[in-house]
Amino acid sequence: MGLTFASEPVSVRTPATSANLGPGFDALGLALTLYDDLTARVTDGGFTVTVTGEGAGELPGDETHLVLRAMLATFDEFGERPPGLAVECVNRIPQARGLGSSSAAVVGGVQLARGLVANGLRTIGDEDALRIAARLEGHPDNVAPCLLGGFTIAWTEGAGARAVKLAPAADVHPTVFIPAERGYTSSARAALPPEVPHADASFNAGRAALLTHALTSDPGLLLAATEDRLHQGYRAEGMPGTASLVASLRSVGVAAVVSGAGPSVLALTQVPADFHPGTEWRAESLGVDGGGALVKGSMVELA
Repeated sequence: MGLTFASEPVSVRTPATSANLGPGFDALGLALTLYDDLTARVTDGGFTVTVTGEGAGELPGDETHLVLRAMLATFDEFGERPPGLAVECVNRIPQARGLGSSSAAVVGGVQLARGLVANGLRTIGDEDALRIAARLEGHPDNVAPCLLGGFTIAWTEGAGARAVKLAPAADVHPTVFIPAERGYTSSARAALPPEVPHADASFNAGRAALLTHALTSDPGLLLAATEDRLHQGYRAEGMPGTASLVASLRSVGVAAVVSGAGPSVLALTQVPADFHPGTEWRAESLGVDGGGALVKGSMVELA
C-alpha cells in the first residue's frame, strides 16, 4: 500500500537560529523568536512555491526552491512522492545574514513533508528528521536548534547528525544586529585556515564548555565564555563592520559574537540603552524560541 497524504494543508513556523555562539564552532546553536511561516498542500500535479517577505522576487518558485527540495528528499525517505505540491512561504528571517535562513527552509521542508503523511511524525521521528536536515544543510549547528528549539549541542557520528537540547537561563537576552549587506557561508568558510595552533584549539574547547554552563546556569560568565580563537578573527578582514561592532559591544561588557557565518552580530546579554551601533545596523531584541519547528494541521493533530 502507498502513503496516505493529507487532504488539507499543513503549516510550520520555523525559528531563526544563531550558530557557533563564539567558541562553539559548528556545534552550538540557539533558536530565536523570529520566524518564517510555511504552508503546504498536496495537489494533483506540479510543484510550486510562492514567497512573500524576505527573498520575494529572488527565490525560485519551483522544485529548485530549498523548501521543496527538502520536502522531496523527505518524501523519498518515506518511499513515495505526492503527485504535486503547492507551498506558501511568508519569510521574515533575513537571507544570507547568519541567522539560519537556509536551515529554516530545510527544516521547514522536512517538517511539512512529515506532516503531510499519515503517521509521518512517527514514521520519521525527530532524530531521523535531524539527520535528513543536517545532510541537506551540510552541518547540524543551525538545523538542530531550528528543529528542536532552545540551546542545542550538535555533533555527527556514524549514523549522522545528533543533538541535545538544553534550556537557556532566564537572564539570557538575545539581541541581533542585522546589516543591509549580505554574507555567504562559503566565503566565510574559505577564510578559515586548514590548521590552527594547538593552544587555540585548547582555548576554544575550554570556552565552549564554559559557554554551556554560562548559557544554562550562570549568564554572568557569558562575556568570558563567548571568547573565540578558531574562526571570528580569521573572518574579520572580510567583515570589518561586523568585527568592529563585536569589539565595540564587548568593550562595554556585552557578550557579543558573530552570528553564524555573519555578517549579523548576536548579543547574549543586555545592551546598554545608550549604545548606538550606527545607522547601517538594524537591532532586534528577541527571545529564545523553546519549541522549535512545530507542525500544525488536521492530520498532525489526529496522529
